[in-house]
Amino acid sequence: MHSIILLSAFATFATPILGTGGDGDWTAAYAKAKTALTKLTNANKVSLATGLGWQKGPCVGNVAAISSIGFPELCLQDSPLGFSCWHYDREYLGYESDTVEGMQAAGVQACAKHFLGNEQELNRDTMSANIADRVNHELYLWPFAEAVKANVTSVMCSYNKFNETWACESEALLTGLLKDELDFQGYVVSDWTAQHTTSGSANAGMDMSMPGDNFGDNNFLWGTALLNAVSAGTVPQSRLDDMATRILAAWYFLGQDSGYPTVSGWTSWNGGGGGPNVQGTHKTVARAIARDGIVLLKNTNNALPLKKPASLALIGQDAIVNPAGANACTDRACDTGTLAMGWGSGTCQFPYLTAPYDAISSQAATDGTKLTTSTTDSTSSGASVASAAATAIVFINSDSGEGYLTVEGAAGDRLNLDPWHSGNALVAAVAAVNKNTIVVVHSVGPVILETILALPNVVAVVWAGIPGQESGNGLADVLYGSVAPSGKLPYTIAKAQADYGTSIASGDDSYSEGLYIDYRHFDNAGITPRYEFGFGLSYTTFAYSRLTLSAISTTVGSTADAPGGFASLYDVVATVTATITNNGSVTGSEVPQLYIGMPSSAPASPPKQLRGFSKLSLAASASGTATFKLRRKDLSYWDTASQAWILPAGTFNVYVGASSRDIRLSGTTNASGSTVATGSTGSSAPTSTTKGTTTGGSTLTTSPTSKVMTTSSTTKATTTTSLRTGTGSPLYGQCGGTGWTGPTTCASGTCTFSNAYYSKLHNAVQLHKLIPSQVNVCHSSQIQLDRARKPRK
Repeated sequence: MHSIILLSAFATFATPILGTGGDGDWTAAYAKAKTALTKLTNANKVSLATGLGWQKGPCVGNVAAISSIGFPELCLQDSPLGFSCWHYDREYLGYESDTVEGMQAAGVQACAKHFLGNEQELNRDTMSANIADRVNHELYLWPFAEAVKANVTSVMCSYNKFNETWACESEALLTGLLKDELDFQGYVVSDWTAQHTTSGSANAGMDMSMPGDNFGDNNFLWGTALLNAVSAGTVPQSRLDDMATRILAAWYFLGQDSGYPTVSGWTSWNGGGGGPNVQGTHKTVARAIARDGIVLLKNTNNALPLKKPASLALIGQDAIVNPAGANACTDRACDTGTLAMGWGSGTCQFPYLTAPYDAISSQAATDGTKLTTSTTDSTSSGASVASAAATAIVFINSDSGEGYLTVEGAAGDRLNLDPWHSGNALVAAVAAVNKNTIVVVHSVGPVILETILALPNVVAVVWAGIPGQESGNGLADVLYGSVAPSGKLPYTIAKAQADYGTSIASGDDSYSEGLYIDYRHFDNAGITPRYEFGFGLSYTTFAYSRLTLSAISTTVGSTADAPGGFASLYDVVATVTATITNNGSVTGSEVPQLYIGMPSSAPASPPKQLRGFSKLSLAASASGTATFKLRRKDLSYWDTASQAWILPAGTFNVYVGASSRDIRLSGTTNASGSTVATGSTGSSAPTSTTKGTTTGGSTLTTSPTSKVMTTSSTTKATTTTSLRTGTGSPLYGQCGGTGWTGPTTCASGTCTFSNAYYSKLHNAVQLHKLIPSQVNVCHSSQIQLDRARKPRK
């Protein structure tokens, strides 16, 4: 059971004060925000930070306009993504940055949520997510760091407690971790009614209260209450100024202050009715997403693609649109008809929904195929229809959503990993009478398939996920072979639910599994899954060859503070390439995956961890190169003693494969300049051995403006000298986890202090009195320098 508190080295905080801001790309936005701030009264500043109240405007959250600076009413709205979509593998979660960049490129502020530890729906508004420091940094914080690096304008604090403190009231979380360590430049907004107190949330670092009141009760924890708290001094004036500055900076950052079009929802709002049609050619993109996300799990004797079968039976209610309409259920809170998105507040109205039946019936008519259907989950009806058909396709699903709505007994989280509506029984009934049974699964996550896979007449299994409005068309593209399937599983499908080793917690969650989630757990525990993370078949085959590895650079680049954390963490320090060849007779796309095994010098880590993937579309017999760029952070671990990322000394294992278990090429690399690459089972080309070169062993480059600098060395370090003296910029060296060295008094010379003392350094007064240490002697294979974090001014 984990009881380590996040950022324990910063357990004591001064009240957050007005940020200097303007780091990275934010300089101009902060300059404008600070100018605008001088024109605002405290009442104006409070109105920026406080929502108007539930359903007091056209959007789910609304902030009042301020005419004196030309600030319009701000609209906060759930995006039409359908459901939360990022998986908990950190490389996969890195796609949060792409989402942020895509939204904000259109001039719309993006919000990364939920910060932090909202990993289940059950009791999420009362439970505490107690996550160990290293686990948090290497897994759950990682995607937020990527979003901050992509200049996300806002972050939403979550309902749950984080390490025993409400997330929206946690100074360690909002100020220490997000605004300080990750150098977040935007504002923190509460989840709707996730705020608990007036001063506590303000002093913790929350910047905007939503929706303002408690869902229409006109009880505002901020508004007048915040104005009074500032007047009374329980919330510093500097904290209110910081809130307003951050909110305005986000507005200026995206150029929303100049030439921004009128939001159509404000001019045509009719209480939630429809707006203008802005679809354009979105259907083409939606169809490609539905198609490319499909994973082919089983395909015995090339049962797929379909080859104009004489007769075809479609079975199961998941084959059709809900008879009452695609949008019949509030926030999609029912599992009736084909499953195309989960349920909850983040859902959207389908502009249309093409079900599997719609697309397949059209193709069947073109092919002259006799089509019969049973569009219920009745086993007797399904068997009757299937018995007369050459091929039968059975549609089953498994749904989940947000916890404020309960669907078929599931209050958000699923009750188990079985198919809904007795899906196993439906498939068994059909397979008993049809020797060519194909199963299509629409699901929000893993489903145990052992019962289905044990049926000899089940010749193919297609994992169609949650495909959205173009569900049927994307599926038909794959079933009929106009496009070869290319999807890979973003999670492991186990043979038994118990194999996962974790389950939903009814109370507080200790996250006792640590770093060992999904494939990392299966690898570490030696459990064979049914279908591993990254698995996916195609209608063609691919060979892997010519693995090349560069040596790892240890030279630290830019040391400027930047959104996302220490800038040099994102420097590319190594490159891996592999050649992929399409050995088949049809065009196909392959997704080679890069996994890294940490050196033995690192603390206990999963056997391998995903660090990259690339998609190559290749014609028959064609080859392409997959290139993976590894950043310093990708090869580092979070050291809890020094509160820093460490690039460990030693040899890294490098694996490139078609899945987490289907490794085709492997090799090793390190920082000494030596690399070895070899082929392994599955490669159809000769193996290669390459030697990389660097300038020599590891080096340590430091700068007085750096936030955290790390390196590893294969030899013992001798001395580390600070490069600058003066108040406010103390440099300390940390030796092998034995403690920090630095001043214990405000005098020159070399002296030491303990980690307990270091935990107090966030205090603004103490920081400004400190004088840097001069020399630090270490005898360790790891050296790290850390500039104590200065308070923002």
